[in-house]
Amino acid sequence: MTTAGRPESGASAASASPVDGHETRRDDAPSPRPGFLYSFGRFVVAPVARVLYRPRVIGRRNVPKQGAVILASNHLSFIDSVVIPVVAPRRIQFLAKSHYFEGTGLVGWIKRTFFEAIGAVGVKRGAGRDSQTALEISKSILDAGSAFALYPEGTRSRDGRIYRGRTGVAWLALTTGAPVVPVGLIGTERLQPVGTRMPVFARVTVAFGEPIDLSTFGPATSGKARREATDAVMAAIQKLSGQVAAGTYNEAPSDEPAA
Repeated sequence: MTTAGRPESGASAASASPVDGHETRRDDAPSPRPGFLYSFGRFVVAPVARVLYRPRVIGRRNVPKQGAVILASNHLSFIDSVVIPVVAPRRIQFLAKSHYFEGTGLVGWIKRTFFEAIGAVGVKRGAGRDSQTALEISKSILDAGSAFALYPEGTRSRDGRIYRGRTGVAWLALTTGAPVVPVGLIGTERLQPVGTRMPVFARVTVAFGEPIDLSTFGPATSGKARREATDAVMAAIQKLSGQVAAGTYNEAPSDEPAA
């Protein structure tokens, strides 16, 4: 999956808007209203998944039932973006690489149906304009009062450690005023290890921490504020997940697509 802050997209946005200091209205912004596919996934697929995988959920009440909120999680497996929507108490939206929505015929339809059902919004992944567009779409989701999930590390951890966070999470929180709920995933790398296509049966833990108000760190225009706020979010995630801190940024291998 993709995130709303890669590479340091939040750090490069020195203004209160991701592009040239001006608010950008997007006519293609995702709808805050859940469609049929999401409802089907929520009320049919999710209960089945909970029975099969029996996830252990901690702090579910820490996720606000209404209003904009950012769920910032560690990232261990492709399946993370299925696990979080399945156990969350409300509809969650997140960004996914656009190629997951591509393809023709039955296979293409199944892919699109699946990702739409779990709340994914397709975007192109990359630096420059693509990164700015991802931030704009992420902001539009929050501006609509929705819950938005992202992975500040930028890509999955291949060694189980937690990596330094990209500052897009702080930019979004400081720009929209949305609180950040840290999420610690434990065991999802066993559910679907990196490089595998099919999940296996393994019990996982999802821990939702208390909401964090990042406004005390300063304005979104301050690089120092974005950096310190992001570090605070990552520390909260690490406390929930129990991972060892790598102390560096995580980069996807050149021979494997980032997630």
